[in-house]
Amino acid sequence: MIHHLRAAGTSLVLDASGSGAPVIVHWGADLGELAPTDLAALAAASVPPVGPSSIDAPLRLSLLPALAEGWSGRPALSGFRAGSGTGGGTGGGTGSGTGSGTLDPALTLVAVRERGANTLAVELADADASVTVTTDLELTVQGVLRMRHTVTNTGASSLELAGLDVTLPVPDRAAELLDFTGLWSHERRPQRSTLRQGVWSRESRHGRPGHDDSYLTVAGTPGFGFRVGEVWAVHLAFSGDKRVWAERSALGFATLGAGELLAPGELSLAAGESYTSPWTVAVYSDAGLDGLSARLHPWIRSWSTITGPRKVLLNTWEAVYFDHDLPTLGRLVDAAARVGVERFVLDDGWFSGRTDDQRALGDWFVDAAKWPEGLHPLIDRVHTAGLDFGLWVEPEMVNPDSDLARAHPDWLLGSASAPTWRGQRVLDLANPDAFAWLLGRLTALLAEYPIAYLKWDHNRDLLGGSVHRQTAALYRLIDAVRAAQPGLEIESCASGGARIDLGILERVDRVWTSDTNDPLERQQIQRYTSVLVPPEYLGGHLGAATAHTTGRTSALGFRLATALFGSAGIEWDLTRATAVDLDQIAAWIAIYKERRALLHGGTVVHADASDPAIELHGVVAADGASAVFAQVALAAPRTALPAPIRFPGLDPERRYRVRPLLAGPAPLAVQTLPPAWLAADAPELVLSGAVLARVGLPAPLLTPEQAALFSLDAV
Repeated sequence: MIHHLRAAGTSLVLDASGSGAPVIVHWGADLGELAPTDLAALAAASVPPVGPSSIDAPLRLSLLPALAEGWSGRPALSGFRAGSGTGGGTGGGTGSGTGSGTLDPALTLVAVRERGANTLAVELADADASVTVTTDLELTVQGVLRMRHTVTNTGASSLELAGLDVTLPVPDRAAELLDFTGLWSHERRPQRSTLRQGVWSRESRHGRPGHDDSYLTVAGTPGFGFRVGEVWAVHLAFSGDKRVWAERSALGFATLGAGELLAPGELSLAAGESYTSPWTVAVYSDAGLDGLSARLHPWIRSWSTITGPRKVLLNTWEAVYFDHDLPTLGRLVDAAARVGVERFVLDDGWFSGRTDDQRALGDWFVDAAKWPEGLHPLIDRVHTAGLDFGLWVEPEMVNPDSDLARAHPDWLLGSASAPTWRGQRVLDLANPDAFAWLLGRLTALLAEYPIAYLKWDHNRDLLGGSVHRQTAALYRLIDAVRAAQPGLEIESCASGGARIDLGILERVDRVWTSDTNDPLERQQIQRYTSVLVPPEYLGGHLGAATAHTTGRTSALGFRLATALFGSAGIEWDLTRATAVDLDQIAAWIAIYKERRALLHGGTVVHADASDPAIELHGVVAADGASAVFAQVALAAPRTALPAPIRFPGLDPERRYRVRPLLAGPAPLAVQTLPPAWLAADAPELVLSGAVLARVGLPAPLLTPEQAALFSLDAV
């Protein structure tokens, strides 16, 4: 039978008419309504010829490509049996369920079951290899494809699993690759390459995705951008070690693939046991990277844990670091309340013996020396000011210089001789005693204090132990904490943006996009992080004028404009701000609150700039009635007069009133006269969405590291 899944401009055609593993005939642009006879004709016509010096049957790429099918690329399922029985071996065969040998299954089709609209379960088996595999496929109403495999050991001997990956075909015109790399405070750096013959493979062994995470692997037509080109993308919804790759085989196929990266011997399946791979999330767009976001963001919002407006918060970290006392923090609370902050988050330094980052991590008791009456006086001060209260924790980590480490050295993950990282070791969450103790401490804090929000940090790579077990335990821990405290919001931080993935996103309400508050760095980090993750999740803070991570000094207006597009907050000692600064911050917060529903519910758009020094991005309301855009000068432009500002994503038939939006000081521009439409005496400007997108408006001559905001409202 041929199955055709369709949604939101995307089609997937699965040929399950043969006896082996089904074949994806097409994943990409919508093919329209196809009759069963047309589907059968398409599947039959898609069978390739048999070439010279090849297997004596047409080579087709199945759901689980394998050597047994003639596929010499990366296999989807790999492993071995370490038994001592007869049978098996490494040749021709598969290794029997009682013997030893390399796993190379020749899977046959058992059934394809429909489990709902656009949802299939494909059941496969190999009796000789003593395995069954079930593949789940779902094409959501937003056009997002999800796939995962479950392998079950039906043999008598243990199965050592090496990999169980999702592999998807892409057409030959998908010849250019985009993925990402980065460093601490410089995440999400894009890198492009040509998809040549061979494998471009990105593997993470951080125990978390890492600052250099490939994040989203995109194959597209050459020159694709934010608004143009066909693109196919994959992301692994998993917070541990992983591998994501693109492969172009000399056999004639091109693929994208993803799966959990398992260490040798990390996962052994006893008789009857199963393993389910993380979901691979795959998206097609015929409208560039923005087309991916237009599918991913509504899908994520359909299951998001976020239930209310994203509150403006003040985080104390860069304001006071470890200098905690009630008078200091009380003054900060008052300043936060003056400008309209809605949440006060007490960062690192509140727990017993914590005077710097080298000690006491893991001792999750309120420091009696700093807080003799506990946190109640501070929280009362916060609540009296009209804010709710949040608290920083780093549950997965421990300092060797801590009561916890001294009492339970057996709870630490990895070798005792392994180097520390930021003075930290890792707590083994897969240890039931450690898990129970940690869950007990967190729930005790949440029971004692009215904590609305946890900032959950993770400041080092694991570098030892089982990442698979640690990640599974982390998910259980977060789920248990949320179940114990309904309504609790959690922000995921990992030295900034080192753990931003759709596995953790199912369990949290915010992610800390990067440890840098430098707006110049943030512009690019937020630009590319938001391709996958909707802006309401992306924490962005107004920091001090001189960034603590780069030493660069930035204008207040640039900092405010950058932090507006996301889950906005402040990480600055407002008691040192001038009265003028505070008034401007209050005006910025008022605009954020007024337009919060648009910023966090609209469609994210980017213009494809001809000059990389000048970028334009914005958010357009889902109904097309309004939009907010930012013209950003990252550096000096190439030409004296930059290209016009062209506003993408508007309804071409509607007319829009275009006005500057001042969310802070006016941006600095070096110009004798502004563009005529921005002159003080200029009449109100109303133009169609088509004109604004195709012709555009002359750009003001912004100096580097400045941003101009514009509001567009349909009339």
